[in-house]
Amino acid sequence: MDVSFFDLGVDPALVRTLEEQGITEPFEVQREAIPDSMLGNDICCRAPTGSGKTLAFGLPLISRTPRADPEFPTALILSPTRELAEQICKVLTPLASTFDLEVLAIYGGVPYGRQRKALSRGVDIVVACPGRLLDLLDHGALSLEDVGAVVLDEADRMADMGFMEPVCDILDRCAPNRQTVLFSATLDDEVGDLVDKYLNDPITIEVGPKEVSMDSMEHFFWLMKNSMKPGIASEAIRKCGRTVVFCRTRRGVDRVGDELVEEGISVATLHGGLDQKKRDRAMAKFVEGRCMALIATDVAARGIDVEGINCVIHYDPPENGKAYKHRSGRTARAGTSGTVLSFVQNPQRKMCSNIQKDVGIFVKFTPPDFNHLPKYDVQYIPPPRKDKPRKPKRDARRARFHNKPNRRQNDRRSKRGANPRGGRPTGKRHHPRRKRK
Repeated sequence: MDVSFFDLGVDPALVRTLEEQGITEPFEVQREAIPDSMLGNDICCRAPTGSGKTLAFGLPLISRTPRADPEFPTALILSPTRELAEQICKVLTPLASTFDLEVLAIYGGVPYGRQRKALSRGVDIVVACPGRLLDLLDHGALSLEDVGAVVLDEADRMADMGFMEPVCDILDRCAPNRQTVLFSATLDDEVGDLVDKYLNDPITIEVGPKEVSMDSMEHFFWLMKNSMKPGIASEAIRKCGRTVVFCRTRRGVDRVGDELVEEGISVATLHGGLDQKKRDRAMAKFVEGRCMALIATDVAARGIDVEGINCVIHYDPPENGKAYKHRSGRTARAGTSGTVLSFVQNPQRKMCSNIQKDVGIFVKFTPPDFNHLPKYDVQYIPPPRKDKPRKPKRDARRARFHNKPNRRQNDRRSKRGANPRGGRPTGKRHHPRRKRK
């Protein structure tokens, strides 16, 4: 028997809004989490990225959130990255408007003034990254004492990024009788400690495999020199289509982006050194299909849910097996298959062998062979054309030297003994040129 959102206890007004967006049937994590969350119970849910978690915690949160006074929000969602915070905000804003609730995303990289003004006008649901939220709290821009519901999304990612202490600080500032909902891909180590300390008799829900499944992906470990990488990557992108390319450093992202553009591949670059506007433009360009590849650091390995990614390229090897899973998990989502390419130089073979052991796969190291790649229906998107700067006209080139002395003219003046400024002669006598007989 099919279960609808209405059967789960979701308000009919929200159900109609979902239907207008073409969302009619709940996913597994939504069927499991929404009923208990609607009752106000604490929830501890293990679910992979892309399983529908945003609506699983968002619909009950909107239904139970009262209107807030200025600078005193009543609901809080914590996110590890700016991209995920913005993504959650975009999903919840049209739903919250059904109940006339305001949603605000708070993260670094944007001016403080804009966020402070929004908080002073009144915001009901705050979606925030821990660092910027603590800055605003310390400056008295808002108070969390009225927050009656807190959602911790991607809790394991926040632990990996060293956010556990700030998260605990934030939870201590919220109302003591609040509802706490935690979503995470894993529930071990620091996440388990967080559950024990801050969740009150939680309902435990587990959806999907405990780890990112490697079975739905085809893995290739290609041996090559560093100089071969741009050409191999560009050809792989042409074969596979929409691709995410992971680099180790910000500088590497910029360099690889430039190299792939020279190879005729349209790309967008994403890393922590870009301001928020540039990051938003890069993600929009990739999501909307205006480029073939997203070049990114590990900041994009979690919290980014983009459909239709056929291939992941480890341009630089990941740090460990966990990072390999998180990067590779950008493809083969929602039951689809995907391709994962690792570019390996000879000194990196041992490290990559250890990564294979951690992940639980065994793949031979081979030279690049595009005939082994799966076939995808690919539409080539060329990079934007850059017009070459015109050569300056001859008169314009001469104009650059307009203020420089004319050596030929000066030689003639010195021979005449003339002062260019019209003063006294230089002392050299002028001898008229003799006429030839």
